[in-house]
Amino acid sequence: MENEQLKVFDDNKNHIGVATREEVHRIGYWHEVFHCWFVSKEGDTDYLLLQLRSEMKKDYPNLFDITAAGHLLASETVQDGVREIKEELGVNVSFNELVPLGVINYHETKGNFIDKEIANVFLLKRNLAFEDFTLQDEEVAGIVKVKFKDFADLWLSDREAINIKGFKLNKDGTTCLIDEYIGRDQFVSHPLSFYQTIVQKIRVNL
Repeated sequence: MENEQLKVFDDNKNHIGVATREEVHRIGYWHEVFHCWFVSKEGDTDYLLLQLRSEMKKDYPNLFDITAAGHLLASETVQDGVREIKEELGVNVSFNELVPLGVINYHETKGNFIDKEIANVFLLKRNLAFEDFTLQDEEVAGIVKVKFKDFADLWLSDREAINIKGFKLNKDGTTCLIDEYIGRDQFVSHPLSFYQTIVQKIRVNL
């Protein structure tokens, strides 16, 4: 995975070549990623679905994150990003189903790990049950749902915790139910502005 070839860009987002994933995060090149947030409706309530990252992940293990996300390879277009949904979650989605939310540029630096992402962000509005997911266990450890209003309050106000419900894969292949309260510290540490922008973009497209 560290040897995957990615397109890289300068600070003005001009394409300047190709580099390995390891180089991208060590040197700090801007690179393209694909994000897809799932929203499911139950009655009049909109729920956001989140993934729990596997403990085997090198970056941000055991934290809650975007429903499906991944790097776009040098040979791929944005439309090819739907493969991440199938690979990680086992859900078949066509690109035409997705609602485009735009491109968000953001960066995080943690020690020697520099992550400068050009995120192509999409929304999938589909009513899914937990049974519809087949998880790639080395990438995703579980799926949970949260009321979108609660998620918005967590990032846009001073709310400290929100209730999540879902399931987690055990090491023996069985599953256990999740029903707990979590705060911002249990999410991948994307910049606060990123989460706030996501909330606003999803809200206008519900």
